[in-house]
Amino acid sequence: MSSKTAVFLLGATGYIGGSVLQLLLQHPGAANFEITVLARAEQKAKKLEAHGVRVLIGSLADTAKLDSLASQADIVFNCADADDYGATKAILDGLKKKYDATGVAPVLIHTSGTGVLSDTASGMYPMSTIYYDSDPAQIESLAPTQLHRNVDLEIVGADAKGYVKSYIILPSTIWGLASGPLVDAGIVNPQSQQIPSLIKASLARGQAGMVGEGKNIWPNVNIDEVSDLYIVLLDAILSGSPVGHGRDGFYFGENGEHTLYDVGKAVGAALVELGKAKTNEVTTFTKDDLDKYFGGSDYLGSNSRCRAEHSRSIGWKPVKVTKDMLASIKPEMEFILAQHA
Repeated sequence: MSSKTAVFLLGATGYIGGSVLQLLLQHPGAANFEITVLARAEQKAKKLEAHGVRVLIGSLADTAKLDSLASQADIVFNCADADDYGATKAILDGLKKKYDATGVAPVLIHTSGTGVLSDTASGMYPMSTIYYDSDPAQIESLAPTQLHRNVDLEIVGADAKGYVKSYIILPSTIWGLASGPLVDAGIVNPQSQQIPSLIKASLARGQAGMVGEGKNIWPNVNIDEVSDLYIVLLDAILSGSPVGHGRDGFYFGENGEHTLYDVGKAVGAALVELGKAKTNEVTTFTKDDLDKYFGGSDYLGSNSRCRAEHSRSIGWKPVKVTKDMLASIKPEMEFILAQHA
């Protein structure tokens, strides 16, 4: 029987999952990990295998495969879809089989998001409530209808039953281009979602845009630093030191806040500097803009405010702040333009 720690990671070719996988491969204890991932495409599977990872072809829709692979894992990282309830159930079913066979609760490190805190401000006002990951009772006050919440509750419920130890990481607005060997090999998506989508819409309309008046506030975190949170958490778990799990197992990823207008101003400045607009003025997205660029959603105008006290208490030490995020917008825009050149 192998003495290695069996790790099953979902989202290996994605922005977060690929960054976490890269850190696992570079981990001082990497020789003790037996890492299995899923990939949808044969080409990427072969590239991943060249990095010493066991790869199976599949997706989150292959629930029987998820169940089977989770049942063989000591630790599961789910860095894929935060809202796939069916995939989450399959993973938990597999982890319960692991527990039933060994009597030891396996570990699930799940990726949710601070969207679970979001409101419907439509950019018209800031939110005063700030959520703390060190306050389980406050997190439990969130309505079950909040984004991501049904999946989070299922996971916490499984922990309460004792057959899994669950840890939920909630990144905020992740910024920065991912880098490293897996990105260089064309395996991993190097881009986030929120800020690039705002940049793309602004490029397409020839002017920086915002939802409503852009008064809404969100936290932010750098991709390298939020990926490091997964490793800090993993190391704490493996060390055997007491680490909060279940209802006490929420870990925010944030190191600063911004308004949507702040981001819009930085986008406007970059547009002018790169010759893509004549004015740096930020204007409100029209309904047609929202329909065309965001599927009719004004989610970018929501508020989400939090403090990562729990994450910091286990040794996470992010250093990049909001000014760094705003400075990253021009390079992000240059990357997008180069892709479409």
